[in-house]
Amino acid sequence: MNSHAPEIRHRAVTLLRNGVRNADVARELSIPAGTVSYWKHVDRAQRGEPPEARYSRCPRCDGLLDQAAYAYLLGLYLGDGHIIQNRAMRTPSLSIACADTWPGLMDLCERAMRAVFPENSVCRVRRKGYHEMKMYSKHLWCLFPQHGPGRKHERSVALAVWQQSMVDAHPWALVRGLIHSDGCRNMNWTTRIIGGERKRYEYPRYFFTNKSDDIRALFTDTLDRLGVEWTHCTRAGKEYNISVARRASVALMDAHVGPKY
Repeated sequence: MNSHAPEIRHRAVTLLRNGVRNADVARELSIPAGTVSYWKHVDRAQRGEPPEARYSRCPRCDGLLDQAAYAYLLGLYLGDGHIIQNRAMRTPSLSIACADTWPGLMDLCERAMRAVFPENSVCRVRRKGYHEMKMYSKHLWCLFPQHGPGRKHERSVALAVWQQSMVDAHPWALVRGLIHSDGCRNMNWTTRIIGGERKRYEYPRYFFTNKSDDIRALFTDTLDRLGVEWTHCTRAGKEYNISVARRASVALMDAHVGPKY
């Protein structure tokens, strides 16, 4: 078990007595949240105070929500996320599927989950070819009202007013989440006649694929507000794809989104 200098514990207790949240104290002093919780419990007992009532605060309802992190996590959820609760589970779980090809994406997803739900734990569940970034919270229904029975593309997906206001404030975070879940940056190619000779020409583009008309519209409406030009792209007879290939628009996407890693 790690030991901590007395001045670190004194500093933590001082912050806690001033109303600073456990998670913020742990983050500021780079110590485990469980250690902070234990110190707070011992300090209250030594001062004769009753044990603190334990309840889970809702990040949105209690005004704790990191809006930029939430907009990014919302994009990941709309792409590769789902919420599960069955009779055997008292608390619903949020899972975001992240391919093993993109370890950096797992780190970004975990960071966003912890920022949105600072009082909850996040774990990685190994699957074949990917990991589930998973966490449990009784407030998932409040944060993700898009949840419902069936697959997303088979039901209506519309943002609540408060969600839209956050997307309006942090549009690039949503776009980044959608691209990181159901999109990519790749090199496309075509051929051109140059000097009488047909030559291969390559250019970068961003690609987004989702079967839900509502989610694609959310993506393209946000791109419109950001001044990013896009086109529908039909592949194998399916119009599920959005392409961003104009040089200026790709440059904008590179500046704010970038490739997965």
